[in-house]
This record gives sequence, structure tokens and C-alpha cells, in this order.
Amino acid sequence: MDTKALKITYPDDLPEALGETPEELERELRFLVAAKLYEMGRISSGRAAELAEMDRVGFLNNLGRYRIPVFNYSLEELEREIREARTRAGKAS
Repeated sequence: MDTKALKITYPDDLPEALGETPEELERELRFLVAAKLYEMGRISSGRAAELAEMDRVGFLNNLGRYRIPVFNYSLEELEREIREARTRAGKAS
């Protein structure tokens, strides 16, 4: 797969101010971009994990650190899932 690189500039002292190494900060920034795109429904969890340079399970596990839900359902999808679950359970309303 072909790739492109994105350059993000930041002050030299930012990693230290955050208590991180430059590598840790860059890893976190990659994760945050991927997580936000996933949260917005723009990319799948698998694609987000690729972007964050992580495995999918690790990516999903890390979402909680930033209070990003693992499941990204719209209100309509969630309501449909609830109706279908009630129907399967024999408790349809």
C-alpha cells in the first residue's frame, strides 16, 4: 500500500512540558488523529489502527483512555439494535 507522510510541527519543549519523549508525543498524536477519525465515523477501527500503527485490539483498548466509545452507533442504529435484541429475547414492545 502506498503511503503519504504528514508533518506536524510543535515547539521543541512540548514533549518535556507534557512529560513525554518526542517519540511518545508523536505516537500519541498519531493515535489521537486516528481515534478522532474513528469517533467521527470516517474510518473503520481497522483502518484507524493502521493509521495509529497499532494492532486493532490495542487500538480499541486505548480508546477508553480518551473516553472515546468503542462502538460507534448512530441513534437510529442503536434503537434498531435494541428493538432486534428485544425481539430475539421475546420481549418486543
